[in-house]
Amino acid sequence: MSGSVISIEHLTKDYGHGRGIFDISLDIREGEVFGYLGTNGSGKTTTIRHMMGFLKPDGGSVVVNGMNPWQDAPDVMKNVSYIPGEIAFPDLKTGTDFFKVQAQFLGVKDFSYMNHLIDILGLDPSANLKRMSKGMKQKAAIVAALMGDRNILILDEPTTGLDPLMRETFLELIREEKSKGRTIFMSSHIFEEIEEICDQVAIIDGGSIKNILNLSEFRHGSVRTFHVEFADAASAKMFCERLPGCSLDGAGVQFEALAEDTDAAFRAMDGLPVCSLSENHPNLHEYFMKTIQNSNEYEEVQQ
Repeated sequence: MSGSVISIEHLTKDYGHGRGIFDISLDIREGEVFGYLGTNGSGKTTTIRHMMGFLKPDGGSVVVNGMNPWQDAPDVMKNVSYIPGEIAFPDLKTGTDFFKVQAQFLGVKDFSYMNHLIDILGLDPSANLKRMSKGMKQKAAIVAALMGDRNILILDEPTTGLDPLMRETFLELIREEKSKGRTIFMSSHIFEEIEEICDQVAIIDGGSIKNILNLSEFRHGSVRTFHVEFADAASAKMFCERLPGCSLDGAGVQFEALAEDTDAAFRAMDGLPVCSLSENHPNLHEYFMKTIQNSNEYEEVQQ
């Protein structure tokens, strides 16, 4: 990865009564998949609309590919594919008609990738555009965005309306786009897809960034947590005597160890009847809930 493709500094849009986004700063680097995680109404779409040049900031700045989206929207859009959170199609009869218009707008001459997208998403382009189900409309929006073969993808809740199987198909598409060196910014409230596909994730709540995580470091942190179940409580107690700092619960023990200290922790089990041993991997959902809760408690104290 190289330099920043999208840079947001102290971005603020205040709609009053605590609504809007406040002092948002993000840095999305070339070739990475950046997740934007938050509940509905947290400020994800407002941030994205500034990135697309649809809104003028009250304060702060947004730079996409070295340009100001509000001032240089047409030039910015030459390099951006976009899936909106709320899909509104033009007054056209079929998906095929829509894709023809979209191809002209994007300057697409080779339709092979468009047809590839239609095929793997299982979309019938001859269907009436207005009568498509929510899931089919979402598929059409995905095709319309990705067929442009742009270097920057800005995706606002792109899997809305997709069933679990089709959601996985979409994530595979995003992996393909990443392998091409695309820069991808994707908002979502679905923890599993963010954790599975993203390099970094920003947690937003109440219009403010609460934390930014490097997901590789989050998954493979220096401290590892284990749970070991012994055949009896006496063995569990003996293990805790050998390895201070354990959490004892009957015959079960939970303990943490630095990556370089795990061998010593395992040696403390020598001669003891171990029934099971498992590593407790970090959970993004639990981390998100704890982050939001701690942030809200801090704000209450400050007030």
